[in-house]
Amino acid sequence: MGFGKGHHLHLVDGSAFIFRAYHALPPLTRKSDGLPIGAVSGFCNMIHRMIEANTGPDAPTHAAVVFDKGSHTFRNDMYDLYKANREAMPEDLRPQIPLTREATRAFNIACLELENYEADDIIATLARQAREAGGRCTIISSDKDLMQLVGGGVEMFDAMKNLRIDSEGVEAKFGVRPDRVVDVQALAGDSVDNIPGAPGIGIKTAALLINEFGSLEALLERADEVPQPKRRQTLIDFADQIRLSKLLVTLDDQTPIDVTLDDLEVREPEAAVLLEFLAKMEFRTLTKRIADGFGVAAPAIIDTDPRGADPAHDAAPAMPPIDRSTYQIVGDAAALAQWIARAHATGAIAIDTETTGLDEMTADLVGISLATGPNEACYIPLAHRAEGGEGLFGSTALAEGQMGLDAALALLKPMLEDASVLKILQNAKYDVKILARYGIAVAPIDDTMLMSYALNAGLHGHGMDALSERYLGHTPIPIKELIGAGKSQITFDRVPLDQAAPYAAEDADVTWRLWQTFKPQLHRAQVTTVYETMERPLVPVLARMEMTGIKVDRDVLSRMSNAFAQKMAGLEAELFDLAGHPFNVQSPAQVGQILFEEMGLAGGEKTKTGQWSTPAEVLEDLAATHDFAARVLDYRQIQKLKSTYTDALQEHINRDTGRVHTSYVIAGANTGRLASTDPNLQNIPVRTEDGRRIREAFVADTGKVLVSLDYSQIELRILAHIAGIDALKQAFREGQDIHAATASEMFGVPLDQMTPDVRRQAKAINFGVIYGISGFGLARNLRIPRAEAQGFIDRYFERFPGIRAYMDATKAFAKSNGYVQTLFGRKIHTPEINAKGPGAGFAARAAINAPIQGTAADIIRRAMIRMEDATRDLPARMLLQVHDELLFEVDEAAVDTLITRARDVMEGAALPAVHLDVPIIVDAGQGPNWAVAH
Repeated sequence: MGFGKGHHLHLVDGSAFIFRAYHALPPLTRKSDGLPIGAVSGFCNMIHRMIEANTGPDAPTHAAVVFDKGSHTFRNDMYDLYKANREAMPEDLRPQIPLTREATRAFNIACLELENYEADDIIATLARQAREAGGRCTIISSDKDLMQLVGGGVEMFDAMKNLRIDSEGVEAKFGVRPDRVVDVQALAGDSVDNIPGAPGIGIKTAALLINEFGSLEALLERADEVPQPKRRQTLIDFADQIRLSKLLVTLDDQTPIDVTLDDLEVREPEAAVLLEFLAKMEFRTLTKRIADGFGVAAPAIIDTDPRGADPAHDAAPAMPPIDRSTYQIVGDAAALAQWIARAHATGAIAIDTETTGLDEMTADLVGISLATGPNEACYIPLAHRAEGGEGLFGSTALAEGQMGLDAALALLKPMLEDASVLKILQNAKYDVKILARYGIAVAPIDDTMLMSYALNAGLHGHGMDALSERYLGHTPIPIKELIGAGKSQITFDRVPLDQAAPYAAEDADVTWRLWQTFKPQLHRAQVTTVYETMERPLVPVLARMEMTGIKVDRDVLSRMSNAFAQKMAGLEAELFDLAGHPFNVQSPAQVGQILFEEMGLAGGEKTKTGQWSTPAEVLEDLAATHDFAARVLDYRQIQKLKSTYTDALQEHINRDTGRVHTSYVIAGANTGRLASTDPNLQNIPVRTEDGRRIREAFVADTGKVLVSLDYSQIELRILAHIAGIDALKQAFREGQDIHAATASEMFGVPLDQMTPDVRRQAKAINFGVIYGISGFGLARNLRIPRAEAQGFIDRYFERFPGIRAYMDATKAFAKSNGYVQTLFGRKIHTPEINAKGPGAGFAARAAINAPIQGTAADIIRRAMIRMEDATRDLPARMLLQVHDELLFEVDEAAVDTLITRARDVMEGAALPAVHLDVPIIVDAGQGPNWAVAH
């Protein structure tokens, strides 16, 4: 029976899989001969995960992986500049391309490619055939060029985001139906593929035009009806170029492929063939996993590499698949004593806590899970509630089969505090804080989240579920299956023991396996020092800071909220007068209607629903000349201060401590910067008087003082050192005003004749250059013409040529190695550095900034870790870290001593590892509240 109704075809965009795998993983080589295999490894894992995920009634009946045959296609014959901007294939990827074809065939999946055609054309042809035969087709890709095929039984699936893309999804992206996507692409063009399009017309404008005129052909025929003169003339002048662009973006669904749909029927892989290929590639982990799935022994892989370097992902010993049936529930002291004895015998144990919530300061401990090896895990329930009972929340009685919490913790405490037993945790800070509230100081620790962060910052996230899927090929039990979501969500103490135990024990088992996977890689990747000196020792420091918290005066916040409400009311009245009538100030659509329709101002854009959009950048452009836009910005700023800070912070004041306890994310920012959450205390505005006043509510306790120590212009100092800028280094050594010194160097103005305006321009350039600011961005910041702003930047690079040399060298290093480094050896991976299109500029700017911002982050981490020993005998506590600032609370009598010691630690934090060519300077302040201290 041929392909038809009820059949389901999967078409994998193989080229996209290859490049995704290549950029997502660090460079890997085969041990036996040094052959690059990173992309092949990632490709095989992606294919294997796809096969495992596609089971059940919606599984494919037919499948193929489709590749590009070469770089030249019939489109190059039409337009010789087609894809001319694309860089040459990386040298270490080239030998891996044929291996991905071999891998596809080893998995027994049809492998298709065709000379003179792109993979997208083959996909278009097969999708058409499947649709016409009455079957379904799923295209596994996120490529926007394939979205023109969606509809009529054809959909797309983004495997990386686990997202299905149907007609509505396409329309949400392009603003038109799938059958009009090519019209929009023809108008907007594409810098990645070098599709010329219509100059000055983007996706949004193109969609508006196509929806108004119905088709590209109708638009070009009736171009004289387009009301905007410039847009009308563009369509007339570039009509032929636009028509050519449509030919280039339209996929050919009549390619002369030599297979039929029936040839693509899904077939099981042959164990011997697949395992032979995987063994040849020396993929130990995947070979073992697939062999176990076949129920056969994995072929031996002989280590013959003379250099002794393992591929990072295969550095861990082979581990058996996770078997939840082996997990135990520990319900009495005798059973727990056996597990504690195992921990002492092994010298290491993985630990995870289960609690009633995510706030470590208020959540109650429900249970603890332990693991001493793969499939050697248990769960110790401590506070699960009995099922049933009366009342809204069910029974308050404890379920049977549990130890008393106090008795269990009394047994566990000596082992958890024993220096001879290593405690392995995932996101250790959470569990350390939970157990600290029960009087247990967990140490020493290893943290698998931070190991992954030290190894793979910039490549992927570091949560346990994601790491388990990526490195162990295992999907843990989702927490939502146990506690639900939304209004019906329950706390973990309400989960029945037979469901809670497999979930909790699995977490400890996975944590143990991740530790075995990552620990050997730290040395191989040369990031052991980063992990041991700047990641692991930071955990207890942050835990103590977060538990200490900072005192917040609720009355001060309340008064500020009232004052902001009055100010908003005054601004609202002023806006009503300017508009000539009342309106909803919080409605962007109504604000846009007044600005762009009633007042007739230019620069407005509408959303897909036809309403006006008034983002901050649009209002900022108008605010310089129009009071109405300026007042709207003022209103929104005050509203944000009120809702985000003066109102919300009151809800974060802990009822027991009277303090706010933020939580720091260690493995969030790729550069090593800490992030503050719940609440975020790092983003309190300081550029406006109203914003600065919010810090007045952060106060010292009775008899104490807040002390702020802040690195002075540390990123500029690091830039001067790394880029070797002699003029900047000399200015820093002499203690000059660096912004005035820069202005003098750039504009030839003597320091004693410096004006505030010239200094302000130099300051904007100094900080802007670090973050890769463009002429457009600087023009907006300084409110000057774009050409003048670009002239400033050009002059800056002329006067300080070392900065341009640093930028070029850093980009080249990133493109060659796939990462950049801080002065302390922290690796920040740059997987998008070789990308094209709009994201390329961002990737390059991030790569340039990362060594500078990352080095600054490393320095303050080192200072925080050393600070506790330096101030241990003082009546002082470190409360907050805000980028380059540390905030302390100290007895009034010890303020001067604290400042002296803390400044010494901070200014010497880089030593002895790094000797900077410029001095590190720390500014200090003190006062009854944060605003005064800073």
